[in-house]
Amino acid sequence: MRPRLHHNRTGRASVVLIAGIAAALVLIAGPAGAQDADSRDDLVVLTGSLVVAEGETVGSAVIFDGPATVDGTVRESLVVFNGPVVVSGTVERDVVVFNGSVVVRSGATIEGNLITVESPTVEDGATIGGEERRVGAEFDWATFGFASRFAWWVGYSISTLLLGLFLLALAPGLDRAIHDAGRSQTGAAIGFGAVAFFLLPVVAVLLVAIVVAIPLGLFLLLALALLYTIGYVAGAHVLGRRLVTWPRSRFVAFLAGWGILRLLALIPVIGGLVWIVAAIFGLGVLWVAMRRSPTTPATPETPAAPPMPASTT
Repeated sequence: MRPRLHHNRTGRASVVLIAGIAAALVLIAGPAGAQDADSRDDLVVLTGSLVVAEGETVGSAVIFDGPATVDGTVRESLVVFNGPVVVSGTVERDVVVFNGSVVVRSGATIEGNLITVESPTVEDGATIGGEERRVGAEFDWATFGFASRFAWWVGYSISTLLLGLFLLALAPGLDRAIHDAGRSQTGAAIGFGAVAFFLLPVVAVLLVAIVVAIPLGLFLLLALALLYTIGYVAGAHVLGRRLVTWPRSRFVAFLAGWGILRLLALIPVIGGLVWIVAAIFGLGVLWVAMRRSPTTPATPETPAAPPMPASTT
């Protein structure tokens, strides 16, 4: 069965994690083959309003962003990701609302469970065949939150380690370039980095607001995470080079800076602030390094070659 997609013409929404959401929807809504032959297609709304009018019958009803009103019959489940819900008709399976208020009118029937985040308003005369549950009520969110943060820390640590080692192996000259830039033009690096860090998201949003530039804006938004991470890696290397001076291995220098930053990342709040500072400084250092002239004098750490003795005749 092919669901019909309704789009609000004035809305412009980017769909995130469609595959994952669709998989969750299949688990909630059940197999399409369980629908009766006289039911209509599934009703899926990306953004706008989901309305099942009185006398209308649909299969599953899903809306990602916007209000949902059911005056008719939903033969499977009603799933709302973000928006208020009013049920005056019949839902033959579950009603699942991840974010938004829920009102079940007198005379309405929900034959399955009513699963919400907020406390629903169920008027006298409404029928709930299953149970009223809260989304995630069975989980220990404190433990889950710590586990997820630690898993993210491990994953990001491994990712930045591999990225830094790869960049240094691919471009050996990057070591000297960002070291010299960070040492000789610290103020400029901080300034350029701050402008890039805070201005790029604004530019991306403005591009998305321009109809003809939506793809470019979306590409820039998707690229920001990689750009910030490259800046973070560069900042870690500059820190490492302050501890592991030239001409010791560039890889040892990076590992020293990376290890310090990843340990600081374990500290709540402080870790986030350190990440921002490292990303800003790293972006600025990369920008300054690209603008430097190839003839820029060497740093004091690299002494110039001694002058050739004057020839005698």
